[in-house]
Amino acid sequence: MKKADVVELFRRLRELDPNPTTELEYDTPFQLLIAVILSAQATDVGVNKATRKLFPKAGTPQAILKLGEEGLKRYINTIGLYNAKAKNVIATCRMLIEQHGGEVPRDRAALEALPGVGRKTANVVLNTAFGEPTIAVDTHIFRVSNRTGLAPGKTVNAVEQKLLKVVPKEFMQDAHHWLILHGRYVCKARKPDCPHCVLADLCRFKSKTKADA
Repeated sequence: MKKADVVELFRRLRELDPNPTTELEYDTPFQLLIAVILSAQATDVGVNKATRKLFPKAGTPQAILKLGEEGLKRYINTIGLYNAKAKNVIATCRMLIEQHGGEVPRDRAALEALPGVGRKTANVVLNTAFGEPTIAVDTHIFRVSNRTGLAPGKTVNAVEQKLLKVVPKEFMQDAHHWLILHGRYVCKARKPDCPHCVLADLCRFKSKTKADA
């Protein structure tokens, strides 16, 4: 995609949503971290339903650690893979208390050392909680980047590295959220809503859907 088209793509997304953010509900960097860990292979809606009950009762690493693994499971058992996630969350809370004074570190290596935290989760926390210009490539961003021709790549890491090169600096902070929301609600996996897409004329996707008769 040409540089001018990339600028126009993000200009249009910004015009539609000047202040995008995650749909996960949280009040602190710690709560965001836990919500993102819980969101793996789960929907934001499902995670929010669980954390609305969990965070008012246990919204700090100390409080969740006090719940214990079995106590935590009672709050998150509606989320997929909740057994493994409960184990990771408890271990993460323990590490945060023992190694970081109960605070979420603003450092990629330290974040990725936490149980259940990979590059994508670290990127979300760095971007959303701390304002770092990172891009967490999930299935939505991967799809949009490849379909549009914005940053085609065969792997998540390849797409991330291309995005970091092609996204103009003025859009970098919010690019992550714009692309996720566009993939979630417009450039959907099974049936993209090409007729109502503001990027259709810029997009290189060859199998664009047509408007219903």
